[in-house]
Amino acid sequence: MTEYDGSGAAGAVTLANWLRAPYHVVGFQHVRELVPTAGISRGEGPVLGFEPGPALAGLRLAGPYADVAELAARTATDALVVLHRGRIVHEHYANGMRPETPHLCMSVSKSITATAVGSVIASGAMSPDDEVCDLLPELRGTGLAGASVRHVLDMRTGTREDITTLELQRAYYATCLWAPPAPLPESPGRDEDSRAHLARLTQVRPHGGHFEYRSTLTCLLGMLAERASGLRLPELISRHLWQGLGAEHDAEITVDRNGNALADIGVSCTVRDLARLGQVLLGGGARPDGTRVVPDGWVADTLVPDPGQADAFAPHGTPYLAVPGAYYRNQWWVAGPRRAGRDGVYLALGIHGQLLYVDEAAGVVVAKFSSWPEPWIDDLARDTVAGCASIVRALADTP
Repeated sequence: MTEYDGSGAAGAVTLANWLRAPYHVVGFQHVRELVPTAGISRGEGPVLGFEPGPALAGLRLAGPYADVAELAARTATDALVVLHRGRIVHEHYANGMRPETPHLCMSVSKSITATAVGSVIASGAMSPDDEVCDLLPELRGTGLAGASVRHVLDMRTGTREDITTLELQRAYYATCLWAPPAPLPESPGRDEDSRAHLARLTQVRPHGGHFEYRSTLTCLLGMLAERASGLRLPELISRHLWQGLGAEHDAEITVDRNGNALADIGVSCTVRDLARLGQVLLGGGARPDGTRVVPDGWVADTLVPDPGQADAFAPHGTPYLAVPGAYYRNQWWVAGPRRAGRDGVYLALGIHGQLLYVDEAAGVVVAKFSSWPEPWIDDLARDTVAGCASIVRALADTP
């Protein structure tokens, strides 16, 4: 496959190394050449265009980085788009990226999946109050018994994470076709597909308690939405999000040997289309021309926490988002709930530095693809979020 030509390393990017530095810099841009994918069609509608705005490049930032160029350089940025009031004020590409290049979203995929599921819920096909096992009776008798769709959306089920060791993670990636075949540790074989492990989930505390970040639950959410809607996940995301979004390009999502889409980390798209998602959400779920894409009530619901939700987030969520009062709802990280009108601040986050940041009051969207050398780096995560907040402050007085 493509040769890596940076950071002093060279060699073919393969299925065995594409998730590791330095090969991931290229691998994240060439997922379809390594892993089976299904298309997420943009349809045939018009593209949501952007007008250019005042350049952000010379704007000084009062935060961890002096300006946006330093933020991009020091956080291993592959692509960056900043929108202010629907206009592009900054665009940056590195490491071979171009506006039309797809990039792996990693766990930003969770927020994309859940936003599409919001339309399934609004249609009445599924309710947050529905019990998981009523929609998926094959999971009765597992740790998911008694859990609701709301518990899954907010990652507040009482189930233990099933993939708890490096060996198990490697085996799971092999099952997802993200890595060469590998047997499950202490097992005669591997799971049939990426969803088989859901039947092994055990309950270790009451459902509806503390938030705990678990990718497994987004895969479960995708399975629930498929059962409720009768659509496979790639088609569901296309119909309920990507076609209405005004995306410029088709997106794609990786699939396992049985065609199950990896809802939690498998989406790839262009950075401009990710920014378009942020812009539509900034409009309460509608395009600037008023075309409804995401139910307005879904965005509002995300930004109005249940009583005690911030307290439930703090024990396990603070390492990811160290902001007072933060919480996780509808598979989005909320740094600031709505208090007066549309003034929420929320994020989609993915390992290796993938990000979508939306500040309603300021009218700012930041979409960022990155290739951090390690999956999660606390300093980079903290400083990237702080850098986005600094961009918002810098743009506050810009017309």
